[in-house]
Amino acid sequence: MCELYSKETTMALRGKYIGPSCTVFFPEDPVKIVRAERQYMFDERGQRYLDCINNVAHVGHCHPEVVEAARRQMELLNTNSRFLHDNIVAYAQRLAATLPPQLCICYFTNSGSEANDLALRLARGFRGRQDVITLEHAYHGHLSSLIEISPYKFQKGKDDHKEFVHVAPAPDTYRGKYREDHADPAGAYADQVKEIIEDAHHRGRKIAAFIAESMQSCGGQVLPPAGYFQRVAELVRGAGGVFIVDEVQVGFGRTGKRFWSFQTHGEDFVPDIVTMGKPMGNGHPLACVVTTKEIADAFHASGMQYFNTFGGNPVSCAAGLAVLDVMEKEDLRGNAARVGAYLTELLNEQKVKHALIGDIRGVGLFIGIDLVKDRGRRTPATAEAQHVIYKMKEKRVLLSADGPHRNVLKIKPPMCFTAEDAEFLVEQLDGVLTVLEESIGTQTEPAISGNTAHGTKMPEEARRELPGGAPNSTEIASRRRNGACRETHSPAGKRLRT
Repeated sequence: MCELYSKETTMALRGKYIGPSCTVFFPEDPVKIVRAERQYMFDERGQRYLDCINNVAHVGHCHPEVVEAARRQMELLNTNSRFLHDNIVAYAQRLAATLPPQLCICYFTNSGSEANDLALRLARGFRGRQDVITLEHAYHGHLSSLIEISPYKFQKGKDDHKEFVHVAPAPDTYRGKYREDHADPAGAYADQVKEIIEDAHHRGRKIAAFIAESMQSCGGQVLPPAGYFQRVAELVRGAGGVFIVDEVQVGFGRTGKRFWSFQTHGEDFVPDIVTMGKPMGNGHPLACVVTTKEIADAFHASGMQYFNTFGGNPVSCAAGLAVLDVMEKEDLRGNAARVGAYLTELLNEQKVKHALIGDIRGVGLFIGIDLVKDRGRRTPATAEAQHVIYKMKEKRVLLSADGPHRNVLKIKPPMCFTAEDAEFLVEQLDGVLTVLEESIGTQTEPAISGNTAHGTKMPEEARRELPGGAPNSTEIASRRRNGACRETHSPAGKRLRT
């Protein structure tokens, strides 16, 4: 095994030399990973874990074709991206072919954070405006400019809410203000964006951009209701702003049949700027901003050059090209659709069995399990979620919990995740939840089983990914629930003992 120090020594050295705010997964009992292959990771003792966390190793950890492509290019050349080289243009051409034709100008960076920071510069420079509308619980990166527009971060720390940042309610139809029993949740949530724009204009402010993930990840695996993005885009553009879609976590075919998550919202929705990162290089630093020629020309007209020393370097682009090749050769989008639908079906069966499961939501290999103490009130089961991820680790399954209450189990594994992996994951989860519910005396309430977690109309493409297609109106009506959400919950990080 590739291990320089014992686990205890590594932990001690990390505590001595690495900043205390740089936390690790499972801080009470960290896993020391020394190698990985495909969807599996191995600790220093050789124990294998099923990785349900890493959406970075998109085509699988250490995929031999990606490793070989990077090695081969590194033997030849890796240099500043201001030199002329084929790889960057070859990759840009391949990337543009996956997007609507108006999204055709690429700016390469090293990370999703850099990409989102540059997207803000493009948006603000387009018409000389400053203000940004972001979503509640959003996270867009670790740079100062992004912490300012990431309520997931600034609402937890000491950073002030900047006057040029406007926070719109997350379009969450399970836990938000407008739920699945609302006649038009997309319109209701869009109207709140309209109110924000009108209030900003009343105060003499001008909107530069609206930014959102196509599906919220850190916000708790939230899928906006069908039509929401179209309505918001119309409002924002009418106010002189642009629509930025953040695909850093959910892009590159993770939803299944579509290459980009925003495409699941319908062909009539096309953003003005798209950012991407994590999965592009399968772990090699590669990220990008893609925009329209009009916005790119306005950025150029400012007179300031843009260059990024390593952004789009030959080695990173070689890795990125190999990722695209593997995705196509191994039909990983098709795999995400098939296995994701099967996994969703298995999880919905567990929802019928376990009262702790309040909601199953997602599409493809991007799925959230919302754990609740009470299905009617939808009270977040924060401590229970933390308990579950540690117990699942003991079962050699790596999961994380996120969302504003840290109660949503996130499933976003490498795209080579198999049906057998899905069965193993659900089998272990079933066992953990059974023991937990017995220990706390939870009784399973009657639950309506169905392909969708609740009755809100989700984007059409996302609905097609589910087994059996979209539910009919009778099924939707039968699954409608109405309950007040009490925001009381256990402190984040607290675990139960069983």
